[in-house]
Amino acid sequence: MVKGLLGGLGGVAALGLQGCASQQIEQYANEKPALDLRTYFNGVIDAYGVFTDRSGAVVKRFSVVMQCQWNGAQGVLDEDFVYSDGTVQKRIWRLTQLPDGRYTGVADDVVGTAQGRAMGNAFNWQYTLRLPVDGSVYEVQFDDWMYLMNEQVMLNKATMSKFGVRLGEVTLSFNKRKP
Repeated sequence: MVKGLLGGLGGVAALGLQGCASQQIEQYANEKPALDLRTYFNGVIDAYGVFTDRSGAVVKRFSVVMQCQWNGAQGVLDEDFVYSDGTVQKRIWRLTQLPDGRYTGVADDVVGTAQGRAMGNAFNWQYTLRLPVDGSVYEVQFDDWMYLMNEQVMLNKATMSKFGVRLGEVTLSFNKRKP
């Protein structure tokens, strides 16, 4: 799956220079509906996604069932992944809400602490994920953007990179189950 994304980085490194312009969370400040992570990520959420390589080709499909709950400023997102090749994975995020729409998060396969911020209908966070590929483990950086569409649906697009080289993207749709 990701081996193709990670392969050939040496020859691509020179092409990995990215432009200085990028979106900023502040540009979503007035967008509605307003995203409250504690409200949206509370209960059961189904997600469906794809990994795409640099050319946009789908490398792998997956689904996720998330059991989410908050206790004050502390949240737990318990994620169960099923991939198109039959493999399964579990990730448990432990989130902390900070002032000014900021959040931190940790998980067993995340290096250090994820840092993020919500504003308007959007949430952006960055983190480094330990990604196992064919017996090796790679540390891959994620720039993750989520956009609340309505009270049930949120869209997510994350760019994966290594050594500053864009490897591909993860695209997800979240659908919150009604209680």
